[in-house]
Amino acid sequence: MREMPINDFFAKNGRIREDGRMVHDMYVYEVRSHRNRKANGTNYKLRAVIPGEEAFRSLKDSACPLVKKG
Repeated sequence: MREMPINDFFAKNGRIREDGRMVHDMYVYEVRSHRNRKANGTNYKLRAVIPGEEAFRSLKDSACPLVKKG
């Protein structure tokens, strides 16, 4: 499974690292006020996409015994 990319309804550009953590892009949304909502139900506005490598702790900082260091 670690070699297979994960792209589903939950995660885009996801992968499972050697420490077992699934790393994927994270999204920052703004909830729109009632005045700014559209009739089609768009209640959220995407503000930023944080790449998975920035959103999660790096392998070099991991305390997991499965991570080979050095």
